[in-house]
Amino acid sequence: MCGIVSIFNIQQQTPELRVKALRMSQKIRHRGPDWSGIYCGGSAILAHERLSIVDPESGKQPLFSPDKKLVLAVNGEIYNHQNIRKHFAGSYQYQTGSDCEVILSLYRKMRSDEEFDSLIFKGEDAVHSRIVSMLEKLSGIFAFALYDVEHDEYLIARDPIGVIPLYIGYDNDGKVYVASELKALEGQCDHYEPFLPGHYYYSKTPGMKRYYTRDWMSSDFNKIKNGRFGKYFSMNEADAVKAIHDGLSDAVKRQLMSDVPYGVLLSGGLDSSVISAISKKYSGERIEDGSKTEAYWPRLHSFAVGLKGAPDLAKAKLVADHIGTVHHEINYTIQEGLDAIRDVIYFIETYDVTTVRASTPMYLLARVIKSMGIKMVLSGEGADEIFGGYLYFHKCPNAEEFQKETVRKLSKLYMYDCLRANKSLAAWGVEGRVPFLDKEFLDIAMSINPELKMCKGETIEKKIVREAFADMLPQEVAWRQKEQFSDGVGYSWIDTLKQITASAVSDEQMAHAAERFPINPPRNKEEYYYRSIFAEHFPSDSAARSVPSVPSVACSTAEALAWDKSFQNVNEPSGRAVHGVHVDSL
Repeated sequence: MCGIVSIFNIQQQTPELRVKALRMSQKIRHRGPDWSGIYCGGSAILAHERLSIVDPESGKQPLFSPDKKLVLAVNGEIYNHQNIRKHFAGSYQYQTGSDCEVILSLYRKMRSDEEFDSLIFKGEDAVHSRIVSMLEKLSGIFAFALYDVEHDEYLIARDPIGVIPLYIGYDNDGKVYVASELKALEGQCDHYEPFLPGHYYYSKTPGMKRYYTRDWMSSDFNKIKNGRFGKYFSMNEADAVKAIHDGLSDAVKRQLMSDVPYGVLLSGGLDSSVISAISKKYSGERIEDGSKTEAYWPRLHSFAVGLKGAPDLAKAKLVADHIGTVHHEINYTIQEGLDAIRDVIYFIETYDVTTVRASTPMYLLARVIKSMGIKMVLSGEGADEIFGGYLYFHKCPNAEEFQKETVRKLSKLYMYDCLRANKSLAAWGVEGRVPFLDKEFLDIAMSINPELKMCKGETIEKKIVREAFADMLPQEVAWRQKEQFSDGVGYSWIDTLKQITASAVSDEQMAHAAERFPINPPRNKEEYYYRSIFAEHFPSDSAARSVPSVPSVACSTAEALAWDKSFQNVNEPSGRAVHGVHVDSL
């Protein structure tokens, strides 16, 4: 994982502005401790903090085209870069082995088209279609800023789901700022906001514009059936199970791309266990130029974190023994977790209750992972959003609402689980990859008839995923009830957080919460406690608005609260809040 900072629309380059960019970039050096780079020229500054995963020797950034007329700063991984390189063989001279350099060749091809300049004068729609075509060729997770020196223009883009964080800011002089984390922008520009996933910003047609659209985003099932991936909607359950098995296996193989040691996060739940099992199957081989060779790192290490006796830990050990990873169980105490919260909120940049609860053990775990020399891990984020794995989905009334809710959940992941996984790990210079959110796999999984995903009556959640991978896992894990990560690390973790924050925040403070925090006033004492720490780190209104604040039961969206009367007037994100479903409900 890397960090980028860019400033565009600069009227005059000055030493002071360069120093400003360097200071902004320094704020996110934890994301890329391996190297720092900066470009200053024309109307742009691009700075980069590098975590070297692919091509550690020559892939430092910013990256340049052969003629130095294109400059690129990227945070991410392009999994299909070898195929793109083959396409441009003989027509583009790559300067490094970096997977991200293919973005330059794609942009050069698009921009060198003789018709492109005339398209700019024809209007936004004509330009938009070309940029969409370019970005759709990328399979991976990314946030990038590209400066075209010759034409004095720039292009900024973020991956479809928002696995990689990105923020955009503006000042009163017309400059546009971009950074991987909001701490780089806080106090440096007049207003900033999250850069939306699946969007781009092109300077010739300013403003964020969506490039990533799919038929499965619609609740009109006829549109999905007749769309590009309609064949998956029409599958029976057996064929859908096979499609999920093959599609996710392919996604994991793509994402094992690495020139440094890597591991897997193994909580002991279904999702991380599936990713770990597939990773172990393919970790001994390495795909290079289309052929298999022996992997650099043939032994796969797995990591679990929790309080002593936590529900997740025993199951994680069971899975590790079953699939044959070198397993590491990391225990932390409640006091160690409490001591870390202030730092955790600084690094994850949110006051959302669920995210803080779950980020703390992940933050502690990341430090241990980095200390062992591992720089990349795969994890199971995204499965619950795709397959309706949260326990509140048991209350879903019909297939149409199920599809709507999974799409809603995916559209918000960048503010929750993607943010948690990325920033908790990046705090210690570790990269996280999420195969369930692989672009190609999403087109399969989200196009399947939602009737096959629903957990009606006594049907267990994510049954279709369990059937696809049950033969690779211990049965007691393959058919284990969903535990949210913040619960699974130990129930006493959340219970203690509630007690501590209830004591730390007075009733009078809560009564005046809306006066102190007029933007997204805290709904309970735990949120008030986290919000107070957040405001110390990030006092601006832009920071406050960057965090979502909506009522939720077991990580539901606000819209899903209408599914069940028991959800009314309840605001508790723990999975134990779903009475009659969770075996240890609150």
